[in-house]
Amino acid sequence: MDANEKNVLIVDDEPSLRMLIRAVLESDGWTVHEAQSGEQALEILPGLTLNAALIDMRMDGMDGMSLLTELNTIMPGLPVIMLTAFGNVNSAVIAMKHGAFDYLTKPADNEELKAVLAKALNYSRLVDENEKLKSAAGATEQMIGSSRAMLQVKELIEQAGPSEATILVLGESGTGKELVAEGLHRSSLRADKPLIKVNCAALPADLLESELFGYMKGAFTGANANKPGRFQLASGGTLFLDEIGEMDPVLQAKILRALQEKIVEPLGSVSPVETDVRIIAATNRDLKDEVEKGNFREDLYYRLSVLEIRIPPLRERVDDLPALVAHLLEKLGRKNNKKVRSVSPSFLDVLGRYNWPGNVRELENVLERAIILSRSEVLGPELLPQQVQNTDPRQTPPKQSATSQDPDNGATTPKSVTPTLDDAERQALISALEANQHHRERTAEALGISRRTLQYKLKKYGLTRR
Repeated sequence: MDANEKNVLIVDDEPSLRMLIRAVLESDGWTVHEAQSGEQALEILPGLTLNAALIDMRMDGMDGMSLLTELNTIMPGLPVIMLTAFGNVNSAVIAMKHGAFDYLTKPADNEELKAVLAKALNYSRLVDENEKLKSAAGATEQMIGSSRAMLQVKELIEQAGPSEATILVLGESGTGKELVAEGLHRSSLRADKPLIKVNCAALPADLLESELFGYMKGAFTGANANKPGRFQLASGGTLFLDEIGEMDPVLQAKILRALQEKIVEPLGSVSPVETDVRIIAATNRDLKDEVEKGNFREDLYYRLSVLEIRIPPLRERVDDLPALVAHLLEKLGRKNNKKVRSVSPSFLDVLGRYNWPGNVRELENVLERAIILSRSEVLGPELLPQQVQNTDPRQTPPKQSATSQDPDNGATTPKSVTPTLDDAERQALISALEANQHHRERTAEALGISRRTLQYKLKKYGLTRR
């Protein structure tokens, strides 16, 4: 976004009001875009770069609150100012609780209008600058962990991000496939354009088709206006198709055509619409197996899997547990207004024995439960759910070997040794330090902990002189 640009969208069904606002804002250096309804605003949105939006609360068809919800999804961080009649201020206040930047009563005072738009512009530029700084800091900073498996995932993201290749992200539910998609988008040349996400398992086939490709007015009962699909909304950016393995075979054929020919056909349209999107797909299924069963198109599978990135389940990267726990404690403590300093060694030991079928998402839920129930700043194992506490230590797979003497022939043979979580945490610290050339600030960022916490742990494990 150009730092000197001042772009605003006005959405109001009163032409005279739009004309007055346009005159005031254009005299103040703004470039003004207009829409007479929420539906029309969504139609023109893909071609716009905006710093702010002014939306009337009450309009025929899509009302201001519904449009606000759509804008928060399509353009997160865009300051939206609600226009409301004096008697409807309560609704505007509710809208602010749902993400609106501010509100103005109609007819708005010219100077007040300029002042609110000036604040919105500053906020917009701050959000834009913050996003650029996040991208510059690295596309994988939200992915906590320095185990060998996670370092390989991060390296693939940084290598594949700048390409235009279609990428298939594989992993069990709760492993963080959406985070990988966000990392790929942030490291791409499309980072300043939208990342639009669609969960293919959340909608039935007919609704999913209209969401992806859009529809024309009159295409079906209830289609009262044109609506662009997610392919159009993601124009110039990235479209993330989550759980694509759940997609209906008929819809798979249409996705294949969109990939091959770079066009989509909105429902009820007689002419195709060109698209310019990069596709990232994700699934928790074995798509090769689904192809053999006839549930997934083979040609679509090969289109999607130019490059595959597999995210390891949590049970395969137990070394990352201490860093994940430290990161989640800070995040969930803030969320629940609870001060939690750390967890006990026995708490970590129990976590390390559990198999984590729900992966990181399950770990987050378990920790949040423990934080809510805790009366102390240090979490103990008694706060864990019974299915986690009751894990048999003998079922824990061996993590490393020592040698022992075979009593029969005197030969030296491997002996299984299961390390404690302290061992795992110490090794994770060593791996992270080596991966970041012993630069402590970068190491702390990679682990998702503060530098002070890192210093404490280095001292704890005798690593300060390494």
